[in-house]
Order: sequence, then C-alpha cells, then structure tokens
Amino acid sequence: MPSFTSERQTLLTSVFFCAAVLCVSFVSQGECQTTPPPPTPCSVYKTCDTCVPNAKCLWCLTTNNCTEYPVSWLLPPASVCQLSQARWGVCWLNFEALLITLGVVGGTILISIVACCCCCCCCKRRQSRPDRDEERYARRREEIKQRADERNLERKARHDQIRKKYGLMGDSDHPYSKFENE
Repeated sequence: MPSFTSERQTLLTSVFFCAAVLCVSFVSQGECQTTPPPPTPCSVYKTCDTCVPNAKCLWCLTTNNCTEYPVSWLLPPASVCQLSQARWGVCWLNFEALLITLGVVGGTILISIVACCCCCCCCKRRQSRPDRDEERYARRREEIKQRADERNLERKARHDQIRKKYGLMGDSDHPYSKFENE
C-alpha cells in the first residue's frame, strides 16, 4: 500500500510540474511579443541608395525625392514621376527599362514553356502511331515473304514430281519401303 501512494504522489508532482512549465512558457511568450515600430515614411530618405531598397518607396530623378509607390496603380502615373526617370529596386535601372526587361523575360519563358509542351505532344503522338513509310515497308516485306513461300512450295512440288518420275520417292506409308526395293 505505501508504494501505491508514493506512485500517486509522484504522478501528481509530475502533472503539477508540467502545468507550471506550460504556464511559464505562455506567460514568457506573451511578454516577448512586441508591436512593430511604425513604418518610416519614404520622404525621410534623401538619396536614391537609401530610398530604393524599400519596396514601398520610389525615387524620382527629376525631383530628387523619395515618394510612396502608388500601389493603387500598376504603374506610377506621370504626375508622380515619368517612367524613364523613376527608380525602383535599384538606382541604375529606370522603371521603364525594368518593365521592358521583365516583359521580355516573362514572354520568353512563356513561349519556351508552350514550345516545350508542343514538342512533347508532337513527339508523343508520332511515337504512338507508326509512320506511313514504315507501314509501306512492312506491307512490302510481307508480300515478298508470301511470294517466296509460294515459290518454295512450287519448287518442292516440282522436285517431288521429278523424284516420283525416277523412283527416288518411296512410299511414304511405311519407313522401310526403301529397303524392300533392294
């Protein structure tokens, strides 16, 4: 009986210890969470190199200022900055060239994928059915083989007639007919 109470006491101690560890972990996790600082406005940045690493900012060379990228528009309107003078992502590439480059690369990738799919479909279709030339050659081989078989049968029939004529072909009913004639 004393061992039962000690096991029970050990079990209760383990449960309380686990509960305490869980409570401490939840409390400490709640303390670690902090609210993020408010985002820095783009107008704070004074050079292109500090402005363009932020994805939400756009640098305009004509006005030499950093402005918020107008996310409501796909392309920034001319009132914000001309496309040829706008810099976004990197300072050495204007927005117009960036769009042209992305369009060309995207189009090339799309055309490559379509071409690969077409080639795969054509090759698969070509492998599934035999070629016309192959069919023609197969028919021709079959015809040649049939004619050869017919000639062999005719030749065998002629040889058999000659053997009968000269008595070389014995009675095929029993195998010892050849020995009886001697």
